Amino acid sequence: MALSYSVQGFILLLTASLLVVSEANTIVVGGSEGWRFGFNYTDWALQNSPFYINDTLVFKYVPPSDTSFAPSVYLLPDLWSYTTCDFRRAKLLANATQGSGEGFKIVLKQWRPYYFASSGHNGFHCSAGLMKFPAVPLPRGD
Repeated sequence: MALSYSVQGFILLLTASLLVVSEANTIVVGGSEGWRFGFNYTDWALQNSPFYINDTLVFKYVPPSDTSFAPSVYLLPDLWSYTTCDFRRAKLLANATQGSGEGFKIVLKQWRPYYFASSGHNGFHCSAGLMKFPAVPLPRGD
């Protein structure tokens, strides 16, 4: 009788641990730095990867002021656009004011490359090589 309770307890513990592993994460882009000019997001992404399908990325940033250029969040369509900071076919995800407060959230729903960048200051945020990063979410090993 005690053995069956132990087996049931083990199965319950195993099931609970698998559920914990399969939960999606919410990740603030840049951590405490947020989404701002002057921070290297490619390095940040490498240090905080892997990302997984259904993880949520949160972009938090300060709205524009008289003394600063506010960033934006774009999804670039391909590696070429990302590399050259070509925003012609990019999709605007969040404008200059949408990153304040709780920030702008995007869920990584598919197993594919996501190329994020800011077009702030006429594209300089991206072309300086700082305000851009790729993310390729992996399937969770359930």
